[in-house]
Amino acid sequence: MLDKPSFNLDGDYYSSSFSELGKGEGDTLILNLGPQHPSTHGVLRVIVELDGEYVRRAEPVLGYVHRMHEKMGEVKTYVQYLPNMGRVDYLHALAWNWAYVGAVEKLMGLEVPSRAEYIRVITCELNRISSHLLWWGAYVLDLGGFTPILYAFDDREILMDILQIPTGSRLTYCYYRFGGVSADLTDTFLTQTRNFIERFKTRIPMYHDLVTGNMILRGRCEDIGALPVEMARRYGATGPVLRGSGVAYDVRRMEPYSVYDQFDFDIPVGKNGDAMDRYDVRMAELEQSVRIIEQAMNRIPDGPFINPDVPDRIFPPKGEVYFAVEGARGKIGVYLVSDGSARPYRLKLRAPGYSNLHVFAELAQGTILADAVSILGSLDLVIPEIDR
Repeated sequence: MLDKPSFNLDGDYYSSSFSELGKGEGDTLILNLGPQHPSTHGVLRVIVELDGEYVRRAEPVLGYVHRMHEKMGEVKTYVQYLPNMGRVDYLHALAWNWAYVGAVEKLMGLEVPSRAEYIRVITCELNRISSHLLWWGAYVLDLGGFTPILYAFDDREILMDILQIPTGSRLTYCYYRFGGVSADLTDTFLTQTRNFIERFKTRIPMYHDLVTGNMILRGRCEDIGALPVEMARRYGATGPVLRGSGVAYDVRRMEPYSVYDQFDFDIPVGKNGDAMDRYDVRMAELEQSVRIIEQAMNRIPDGPFINPDVPDRIFPPKGEVYFAVEGARGKIGVYLVSDGSARPYRLKLRAPGYSNLHVFAELAQGTILADAVSILGSLDLVIPEIDR
């Protein structure tokens, strides 16, 4: 049996040997994970060099679903580009929708009615739960467990039906508008949301009984892919990946936007930074989203759902602005430069998955191939967000 080798990324990391699959240096083997492979959760290609069972190098290859989102944002008007934001990360579309409208509102100095702010919080947190549920089911499926994804889709289907009421969509939402939201919440939405929350509070313990305490899952996750704090910061890791390493950074708490500073919720963090900690952080965030939704539902004020003074045509003043929100995968940032016209002069999107993906090459190095799959799944990647 081979001893576990110790490799580093010094030297020519992007080796020419990677261009020839099956031919590595010495006795190593080069193979593909993806771009069509269940473990990559999208069109991601990872070229892996193996020394027996151990990963010597792993190189992500991006760009298969690059759609020029930033350039499209510069040739469309501010209003025309709104639907595109729901297609950057289709699993937490409302967070991206919010980041864009928030940047324009900040640039124009638009006030958002209090009711609209609460509506945004409620719907965005429901969407966060939906995203984490899909990650949970798919991740356990990666590790060989089939049943959990059925439970995840069961609850997620209810959420999609609920969010369809105000948004009109089941997936790629375009609900937030400059100065508010496109429609008010109905009694049906409020009733179904309360019913879901009561049901979901009983489902979370069941998820833990079914999966979290399972010795097979813990064996596949504990001490696997440990991410030191220094490395996480160096790569710009964010969201549950960063919090799993023990850094309690959450935009909702550290750089509060909207009305998040009015809610009582915790920021779950890990201790070891391994795949198990990243799992635990996301599962704990389900409970925190429930807490936020309950508080928002109980406090939502009356009033307009959109600022009636928003102009029909959007012409922000000359200037530049950066606005960030906390998405399911981490910090989402939108940088806008306006020249005073109806179109952005420059649009830059900060996708959390792009930073989180790049720790994979170091975390996978020296692990066995099966553990590399566990590490990749623990990062919760959405490839269209990364490629943009």
